[in-house]
Amino acid sequence: MPHISIVIPVYKAQDCLDELYTRIKYAVEPITQDFELLLVEDCGGDRSWERIQAMAKTDARVKGIRFSRNFGQHYGITAGLDFCDGDWVVVMDCDLQDRPEEIPRLYEKAQHGHDVVLARRGSRSDPVLKRLTSWVFYRLFSYLADMEYDGETGNFRIMSRKVVANFRCMREQLRFFGGLVTWLGFSTASIDVQHDDRFAGQSSYTFAKLWRLATETIIAYSDKPLRLAIRFGLTISLLAFCYGSFITYHALVNDTPIQGWSSLIVSIYFLGGIIIGILGILGVYLGKTFDEVKRRPLYVVREVTFQPADL
Repeated sequence: MPHISIVIPVYKAQDCLDELYTRIKYAVEPITQDFELLLVEDCGGDRSWERIQAMAKTDARVKGIRFSRNFGQHYGITAGLDFCDGDWVVVMDCDLQDRPEEIPRLYEKAQHGHDVVLARRGSRSDPVLKRLTSWVFYRLFSYLADMEYDGETGNFRIMSRKVVANFRCMREQLRFFGGLVTWLGFSTASIDVQHDDRFAGQSSYTFAKLWRLATETIIAYSDKPLRLAIRFGLTISLLAFCYGSFITYHALVNDTPIQGWSSLIVSIYFLGGIIIGILGILGVYLGKTFDEVKRRPLYVVREVTFQPADL
């Protein structure tokens, strides 16, 4: 049983892997020689898997997992956590923006009685647009999911074996790694770390992908959009009742006919749009419920470089 496991989802990272492996080895070996590095290749279409296979042949501590198709970053993390065996588990990205040299500091902080230690990025090297979209995403997520989530923390963290064991029990289709760990509620601390530029390549997270992740995550974690829709509908009804009472009173007192054909049509279209929007929200929730009922596997493994006990 290794003492430390490092779980890294890999996507289009062929130019990062050698440097990543070297820096992790030099960072972790002073803590323990008994560690494992799990690299989950998410079918990025480059030569990442060939590099993982080559590293696994020269160092048995490197374990490669390859998906049958692209499933996504959070499913890659889930697979790595399913197969890891360490007493402590580090999760980080593959692009070296998360510095392996911070792992000893995370480990040291965890020894003070914390089950989860987050790497908090005091200053980020990402472009302004990405930082802005990330800030909007986490603000929106915290509000609609009714969960306090620090947007300055990414996937980079260390967790105890107890946290990983409980994480494995959560098999819902909509995956948001950070939110799931936060929901578990274990003792959590954080340290400030340096956030570097990408070692090679470009980020695959576009604004559209981030928006999709936000909406799916909010739906997975909260029914607050439904409750907000109810409040909005009641507010519109109350305003309509007040306005209807006012024009009725005005017509009776001044003995004038009720007019306003244009405003009536606009109101009908406005309320029709609201109704269709609320039905759309309900439809999304029903669709995600349908996905959960099918109980398909979260991911499909095509091949591995090692022989796990349950494969």
